[in-house]
Amino acid sequence: MDQFTLGQERDKKLTGNYPSHYTIDELLMAAIAREVKDGTFTAVGTLSPVPAAGCLLASLTTAPHVKLIILGDLESPLDSGSSQFFDMAQRGLIDLFFLSFVQMDAACNLNLTVIGNYRKPPIPFPRGAGSAMLYHLVKKVIVFKTSHTQKIFVPKVDFITCSGFGIPLDNWQRPGGPNKIITSLATMKVERKRKKVILESVHPGISPHKVIINTGFPIEVPGKIPETVPPTIEQLRLLRTTVMKRLEQIYPEYCMNWKTTIINEPCASARGSGG
Repeated sequence: MDQFTLGQERDKKLTGNYPSHYTIDELLMAAIAREVKDGTFTAVGTLSPVPAAGCLLASLTTAPHVKLIILGDLESPLDSGSSQFFDMAQRGLIDLFFLSFVQMDAACNLNLTVIGNYRKPPIPFPRGAGSAMLYHLVKKVIVFKTSHTQKIFVPKVDFITCSGFGIPLDNWQRPGGPNKIITSLATMKVERKRKKVILESVHPGISPHKVIINTGFPIEVPGKIPETVPPTIEQLRLLRTTVMKRLEQIYPEYCMNWKTTIINEPCASARGSGG
């Protein structure tokens, strides 16, 4: 019995085309898949199993002709490793890239370097590698985080690894930049011209108020906020079978934990999770 069937056996209550239970990561994977456009060059960096799974899902459904680059994947089209990827980015060939962070502020500055004093850091991190360059050059960057608190979304980052919109740059100086933010609570879009973060959707069971109080800087909230569309039954089947099998080659530990969650806690992000 595969992982999809095991999860389904724990939950017989299906509503239309959507299951009533799925993990929060599976919700984010489905949201990410909707951002991948067919025929584009879409890239995922290291230590990014959730966007990698979302992109793989898109390649099996709505974007069958996507040119997918997942660093660490044996099936990646790159023959010169990460250096070839950075070269493509500098030439403007990467259409979409996913980037996580430690802190983010209202100007969309990202911190991937250190929490606290840079010279005597109580909490150092692996730093940003080529993230600062990619944040500027890739046409569309989706920032993602599998959590959402005021410790993450802060008024001002402790260190700027990737610069946001605090310094005005022309389009030729910065052809790309942040386009959307996907977290465990919501999706938010970034409006570059007005330098605003705007709430786009809230996940099932989450209220706009919960997003607001867990964000350490003001965000714009339109009058009516829709719920994030959950994964369909077919998407969930693909995620837990074909996608997971491919992802196990890159992220075996993550997939082991994913399987455990499906079997033991199928409603990790069920509706009514609070708000």
